[in-house]
Amino acid sequence: MALPPKWYQFLVCVFASLGSSLYGYDLGVIAGAVNSKNFGRIFSPDPNELGAVVSVFTGGAFFGAAYAGPMADWLGRKKTILVGSVVFIVGGGLQTGAQSLAYLYSGRAIAGLGVGALVMIIPPYQAELCHPDIRGRVTGLQQFMLGVGALIASWVSYGAYTGFDNDDSNQWRVSLGIQIIPAGFLALLIMFFPESPRWLIDHGRVEEGLRTLAKLHANGNEQDPWVQAEFQQIQDMITFEHEHEAKSIVELFTNKSSFRRLFLACSIQASVQMTGVSAIQYYSPVIFGQIGIPGDKALQYQAISSVIALIAQFLCILFVDYVGRRWLMIGGNLGNCLTFIIATILLAKFPPGVANNTAASWGFIIVTWIYNFSFSVSNGPLSWIVPAEIFDTRTRSMGVCIATMTSFAFNTMIGQVTPIAIENLGYKYYYLFIICNFTNALFFWAIQPETKKRPLEEMNYLFTNAPIFVPTMNMKNFEQHDLEHRVAEVERKGSVTSHTTEV
Repeated sequence: MALPPKWYQFLVCVFASLGSSLYGYDLGVIAGAVNSKNFGRIFSPDPNELGAVVSVFTGGAFFGAAYAGPMADWLGRKKTILVGSVVFIVGGGLQTGAQSLAYLYSGRAIAGLGVGALVMIIPPYQAELCHPDIRGRVTGLQQFMLGVGALIASWVSYGAYTGFDNDDSNQWRVSLGIQIIPAGFLALLIMFFPESPRWLIDHGRVEEGLRTLAKLHANGNEQDPWVQAEFQQIQDMITFEHEHEAKSIVELFTNKSSFRRLFLACSIQASVQMTGVSAIQYYSPVIFGQIGIPGDKALQYQAISSVIALIAQFLCILFVDYVGRRWLMIGGNLGNCLTFIIATILLAKFPPGVANNTAASWGFIIVTWIYNFSFSVSNGPLSWIVPAEIFDTRTRSMGVCIATMTSFAFNTMIGQVTPIAIENLGYKYYYLFIICNFTNALFFWAIQPETKKRPLEEMNYLFTNAPIFVPTMNMKNFEQHDLEHRVAEVERKGSVTSHTTEV
């Protein structure tokens, strides 16, 4: 019995998401590694060096995303994933064997190059493979697998922290080395999976593109009405892009509709970093330490937080194609804002080292867990879902590339300044995230249209015709239904042909 097409698409995309788990693993593992007693004894990092250990990874990822965009257009989506995996393996090996901070910096920068390429290309690859009805949950796998990686990292870090002696460098080397394993699986197997049919058609491999579409959507039946309709729609859109000289990166800045999409994608990625998520993920032991929680307990609580995040990400995958993108983005930012207000009040009222209040400590822990749920059910997954689905075929790689670079640029900044800000400002640092979460909600209420279940080839119509200030628009007035009409036309022609043959 053949696997239902949507399940086949979903499982292919789950495997591709192994690349996303590498990013999530690093987000979770570095907090435990840099705060282990042995790491401190060997390297004795000051706050600036500690920030650099974290931020050099995301700095490398910035440049990894930069090269992945043009590479994806040139070599294809699969080969870009392969290159990213191999580069990450090299960086992971260097980190694991680090003998000095300089050694560690180089390993993390190289691993960042690999991760940047992977997290940039995987959501567009997924979006180009799957049916519009499941595109949200499929591209949401990026954040879900990121959460899986973070969960594994949290418990590995906790186990290494408590399982190895303070004189044993395995207290942090083991947790850093484990990340090489999923990267190896991804590198070994990705070439056995389908290439993006849109990339194939765009590069003149039309018959192969049709075969791939049929394999993805109809168990290989090239005459299936939906396959034929989508094939025609993709061909028409790519022909239009070629005839109007869409030049990918140039098009993004010279075409009003394309620039609007680029602005939205970059805004989403920047806003996500300003929710405070990176500060919490990278420096959770330091942040928990502010309220008087020791390092081993902080890692344990962070591991529990990772479980909560995974549950939230799973709920997003289940419901994002029903509830949509717009209001989930707005609500998530408001929820984040509320949790940071409560956390800031707790830190202000019960200063670390002055007030030994158990209830306040537990209140801070629980609020951090609620924040992680709020972020993981909304803003986290949406930061990958929306950019992956709003661009044209010719601009998708470079559009997502620039948006991902924006994410890593802001991530690098937060990673570098957080330990310094925590040391010098304490709880006042969190005012930044309160303000940013609130203004994020207002901003996306004003500019983000709903894109759920809209075929990729119909995004241009939406962003060309929808008003800039979207709260006043009626979404039904901007539904094109082109793919549905094409399917009906193919079915009608098939019915006429069948009837004529019978006569």
